Amino acid sequence: MNTQDALSWIAEVFEESIDRVKPGTTRQAIAGWDSLGTLSLIAALDERFNIHLSEQEIEAMAKVDDILALLKREGALAEA
Repeated sequence: MNTQDALSWIAEVFEESIDRVKPGTTRQAIAGWDSLGTLSLIAALDERFNIHLSEQEIEAMAKVDDILALLKREGALAEA
C-alpha cells in the first residue's frame, strides 16, 4: 500500500472526503474521528492489517500522520 492508498483507506474508515484527509489533518478536523470513528479505526486496523493497539497508542493518535506512521511501523505502508 502506498501513501495515497492509505489516505483513501483512512478517508473511507472515517466516512470523510479524500480531499479532507491529508497527513497533517488533525483528529479534530475530521468529523468522523469521534469515539465511534475510533472504534471503526481499531476494527479496520485489526481486520485489514492484523494490527492491535494499546489504549495509550489509540489515545496518542492526534493526526492522520500518526496513523500513517503506525502503518509504516507495522509494514503495511511502503516507504515513499
